[in-house]
Amino acid sequence: MALSRRVLLGHLAATGAAGTALTAAAPPARAAEPATGGGRRVHTGFERLAADGYRLLDGRRVGIVTNPTGITRTAEHIVDVLHADDRVRLTAVFGPEHGFRGTAQAGGSEGRYDDPATGLPVYDTYNKSGKELAAVFTASGVDTVVFDIQDVGARFYTYIWTLYDCMVAAVLAGKSFVVLDRPNPVTGRFATGPVLDKAYASFIGREPISQAHGMTVLELALLFNGEFVPAAAGRPVELETVRMTGWRRGDFYDATGLPWVPPSPNMPTPDTALVYAGTCLFEGTNLSEGRGTTRPFELLGADGIDRRWAAAANELGLPGVHFREAYFAPTFSKFQGKTIGGVQLHVHDREAYDPVRTGIALLVTAKRVWDGFAWRPDNGIDRLTGSSTVRKMIDAGAEPDEIVAAWQADLAEFRAVRARCLRYPSPRS
Repeated sequence: MALSRRVLLGHLAATGAAGTALTAAAPPARAAEPATGGGRRVHTGFERLAADGYRLLDGRRVGIVTNPTGITRTAEHIVDVLHADDRVRLTAVFGPEHGFRGTAQAGGSEGRYDDPATGLPVYDTYNKSGKELAAVFTASGVDTVVFDIQDVGARFYTYIWTLYDCMVAAVLAGKSFVVLDRPNPVTGRFATGPVLDKAYASFIGREPISQAHGMTVLELALLFNGEFVPAAAGRPVELETVRMTGWRRGDFYDATGLPWVPPSPNMPTPDTALVYAGTCLFEGTNLSEGRGTTRPFELLGADGIDRRWAAAANELGLPGVHFREAYFAPTFSKFQGKTIGGVQLHVHDREAYDPVRTGIALLVTAKRVWDGFAWRPDNGIDRLTGSSTVRKMIDAGAEPDEIVAAWQADLAEFRAVRARCLRYPSPRS
């Protein structure tokens, strides 16, 4: 018998700005914890907030936007921690896509319910923005909205647009906003890929940022507040931020010493995040992007593809990655239950690897070796890449490097804006 979402949650509970404030509001954490492999301790924004006795939230009615990734170093959920602490007046939780406790698949949410573990009201933010979302904040009775969600570094991952929508809604509802930072799991070394054309804006890209942005959520919040929120809401949000300590732009997630929780059902490991900014483009095609396998976004394929695709991709000599001929049968999504052929990505040098260039190269070679290749009928690829340029150039027979060259001017402009919002040292610092 299938359990309803709320029954499942109950079972789990039973068992188990007038302006922008751009500086961190809490001092470094004081707890003695293991150092990372590089000899540095990485402390999240939440850790620093807690180490300071939650002074930033003193006297406020707090609501928090979070999901299963909002955990402590010891894997306790921050909502459970805050709810049990008399120093914080936590009165509401706001769930994004997939839900606060993470029970919904892609394109779904948990709806409005009372959390069985804490009794707190959980409000649904998914597919809500503007005045509709502002009304949710007003109905909750909070005066401060806190954001703490693990991102994966790609423009089309919806949590950063939940951040943006919540910032705009906070202005409209007269709420202050606090962002607690977490690492970009694929580093913050560089921004790459095409920049969104506003004509193609959607929930997988509201504003013109690059496909792989190379920023943390705190840095994105600063960017949004400086560049985009005033136009959408009439003025910036009253923004306060709490930085991490110990994180550097060149750090991959395994250098942080922090536990990994899948931010969404098809993001099981940091390895998935490493390739996602490029291979998620296959959602805009009739090929499987590996959903329904144990290696989503690392396995790609379709019925009728054979060894020629891996061979063609390897001939390009792309840096940092090899491609293996692979066969798999997805348990859900495209080609459910059918054995199909394709490739598996094996990243052997993640410093050299460029996920977006790799994703473009795989699209080009797939179209050349498989006569069944097709774009999704709604041209969803255009929303993923941020314009129709990539699709049209691939259809015209362009080489991968020609396509990459086409977005460099826009990317250079974005990088200049991005640079003003970066708050962590570079790998050479």
